[in-house]
Amino acid sequence: MPKKGEQGADTAGLLAYLFGPGDRDEHTDPHLVAAWDPALPCPARTPGRMTLSALGLLLDAPVDALRGPKPAEHVWHASVRNAPTDRTLTDEEWARVAAEMVAVAGIAPHDDEHACRWVAVRHAPDHIHLVATLARRDGRGPRIRGDIHRMHTAARNFETAWGLEPMSPLDETARRAPATGEKEKATRRGLEETARASLQRAVREAAALATDDTDFLNRLRDAGLRVREHHDATTGTIDGYAVALPGDRADHGSRPVWFSGRTLAYDLSLPRIRERYEPTLTPADITRAHTRIREAAALLARAGRTQGAGDVAALGDLLTVTATVSPATVRDKVRAAATRFEQASRAPGARTLDTTARTHFKAATRALEHAPRTARGGGAPAVLNLLLALTEAVEAAAAWHRAQHHRAQTTAAAQAAVLLREAADLTTTGARTTTPRPAPRTSPRTVRVTPAPERGPAPPPPVTGVPPRHANGPGPHPGRSR
Repeated sequence: MPKKGEQGADTAGLLAYLFGPGDRDEHTDPHLVAAWDPALPCPARTPGRMTLSALGLLLDAPVDALRGPKPAEHVWHASVRNAPTDRTLTDEEWARVAAEMVAVAGIAPHDDEHACRWVAVRHAPDHIHLVATLARRDGRGPRIRGDIHRMHTAARNFETAWGLEPMSPLDETARRAPATGEKEKATRRGLEETARASLQRAVREAAALATDDTDFLNRLRDAGLRVREHHDATTGTIDGYAVALPGDRADHGSRPVWFSGRTLAYDLSLPRIRERYEPTLTPADITRAHTRIREAAALLARAGRTQGAGDVAALGDLLTVTATVSPATVRDKVRAAATRFEQASRAPGARTLDTTARTHFKAATRALEHAPRTARGGGAPAVLNLLLALTEAVEAAAAWHRAQHHRAQTTAAAQAAVLLREAADLTTTGARTTTPRPAPRTSPRTVRVTPAPERGPAPPPPVTGVPPRHANGPGPHPGRSR
């Protein structure tokens, strides 16, 4: 995903940072992967041939040679990052990305001998930095208006060609990744995930179960989030919302850090959440829930483009709720599956919201809201049936995405199905180890009688039944459902 940095006037300072250790030693093996001159030596790997100061002077030379006014901020800077779940690209692949990005941005169009000078620096496995100076060798300035939009288009082409997870905002199915500052703040606070990630999960869980705006906002507050409503200035009706984590503050603690639903994920905007609302249903038990899921999976496998898009969105909500009500033994697996399926729940294009499969998925979601109560009657077999039904549905979603040529969504659904099968295996193992075994028969107690003097020998002790020996012994006491 390309991200435009702020323009500046200090080429040497930016190079020193990119080739340096970083603010917290997070930069590893900084080196050049590409440049305007393919034979340019790397200051990090061949310091005897090129220094950072010399590289800065070379980049700035066209700017210094300008006879007219020089641009006040002549340093152009952008980064290109792929998803954490993607494979690690090679230096050669990143070099191809870099050359295409500066070409479409207008910095260095292909086969343009007078283009701007630029370099691509890699100091982490998942991203590169592009640095260029905004002066062409012919003395003209580059045409870079709309550069970031064209770079996102190029990024989508690489993502499709190489099977990478779409991250560009042009693909609205992509999950919004936390910014570097958000990750650094989480590390400083000792948190396992960023505020954005925590809010995404909490909002998605509330949206999956809400029946109207009031119910949705109340669920957010019940989850411990700070909620800010936005009302239309004319009608006074609510037309948006924002959420913040308690304790997550900015500007030296003077204000909360708010995230609107749209900035968390495109399908968490209020209009998209309203599409999820359903009238309150009479809760069914888990048996009926997994039956509905299997019926919906069969329908999804045969769905058309717009029908299937609505179905996979409802299936995503169902997985989100399942993760919150799953037993502790499989909760992490199911939650990971729900997270992986998020991408698959967002299909490009229009969607239909009145299909039978979607109705079944939504009904099952309502039933699972009461799963902790009903699951106590069904135990491990009920949970296993549910997980197997969900696996069938997710595999049907993967097949549907494959038929629509949605490569990233197909991969996400397939990975979610693997995690659900692993959860089902854990449930099967747990069911075997926690099934109570029949108690062994107890033999009657034998009392040895000491013969009384001068009464003759005591009678032999009675023969008692020997309890049958169990091959494996009694199993452990079944755990209490949580």
